[in-house]
Amino acid sequence: MLSSKAFKALKKRSRNSKDNITIIGAGAAGMAAGLLLKKLQIPFQILEATSVYGGRLAKLTGFADYPIDLGAQWLHGKKRILGDWIDETKMEITHDRSKEVFWFQNRLVDQLPDTIDIFEDEDLPDVSFKDWAHENGLNADYDNIIEFMAGDLGASASKLSVYYNNTEFENWRTGSKDYKFKETFFDLIDRKLAQHLKDDILFDTPIKTIDYSNDKVKLIAEDGRKFEADKVIVTIPISVLQQGDVVFIPEIPNSKKQAFNKIGMDVGIKIFLKFAERFYKGVTLGGSVCAAYIDEQYGKTGTTPILLAYLMGDQAERLQQDGSEDDMITALLKELDTMYDGQASEHYLEAHIQDWGKMPYIKGAYSYSTVGMTNARYIAAQPLSDKIFFAGEAMHANGHHQSVHGAIETGIRAVKEILSG
Repeated sequence: MLSSKAFKALKKRSRNSKDNITIIGAGAAGMAAGLLLKKLQIPFQILEATSVYGGRLAKLTGFADYPIDLGAQWLHGKKRILGDWIDETKMEITHDRSKEVFWFQNRLVDQLPDTIDIFEDEDLPDVSFKDWAHENGLNADYDNIIEFMAGDLGASASKLSVYYNNTEFENWRTGSKDYKFKETFFDLIDRKLAQHLKDDILFDTPIKTIDYSNDKVKLIAEDGRKFEADKVIVTIPISVLQQGDVVFIPEIPNSKKQAFNKIGMDVGIKIFLKFAERFYKGVTLGGSVCAAYIDEQYGKTGTTPILLAYLMGDQAERLQQDGSEDDMITALLKELDTMYDGQASEHYLEAHIQDWGKMPYIKGAYSYSTVGMTNARYIAAQPLSDKIFFAGEAMHANGHHQSVHGAIETGIRAVKEILSG
């Protein structure tokens, strides 16, 4: 997790620590913090709201003849910690070069007539992806393509800031290539983190109150159980913090509240559609119901044809409002039938729906950069009274938000902050 030199320096600092530390959340950030504390031999416990570890990492087996990531599934660059872990575990990954086709002007095309690289200019304004596209002459025919680009970044095209998205990603350091796991992303985190921490996690313990008004921090769970710690690392998703599901005593400063609310995190739904035959051309982009239908089989050793309907923001919310899960699937199949001459309904077998927005302790997909973002991540991540420390992908202020890379790095950062206090 750290270089030998960095770990020795941290170990030296930890010798004077008498703190007992509690981590809220057993996702990648919380478990990364826990494993580092374990290696430093500092007392800690992890309180997890649900009955499973992993946070927004989860695994589905039995649906296809290969395992499926229900949460994070692409490795965005293999440098830094995760690349080292892949080498250590000898897990197989595949550079994702999936073929893309576009649904454009009511037909499938291999290439768009106009370039859409306008989002990589140097002098970009703080306007939404959609507004910037229209300002640069991309008419409504391109709206669903732009929706895909924003959805890939966790947002609706009308909410994602061109300027702040680019500014924040200027510090991205893990590499530009995307990879898929032959097994799953979840398996990597399971082997490198969770397997070392199972005895340190207390499950089904959602925390509702964090009282840091005295020397010790007092935590109260939903069922009334009480816990006490010297320091607390909070890895609760930004969406849950925004909605005030956890009460802080004393109340957190207005500047931090405002920072929480400036960080975007919207509904995210993954719907895995299983078919008897493969009729589609790789990844299909530009649908009005779903902007991205992704070839889930790519990089796997199995043969089950599965399209992942990847829905974010406004598209996810609209599909939710269409009615039942059956209604959602019907809407997707209808769109695919239009694109592929009725073959979707003809070959459809079943679906699996993972609606991250409906999970009460997650409530969304991953964070994104809103219009008017400013330095919200930096302010949100600042400790409170040298007692409450914040981690999680949304709290990464140096370019690795939205990623498992970032979540792990913030967990390590929180431990460093505690030991430097």
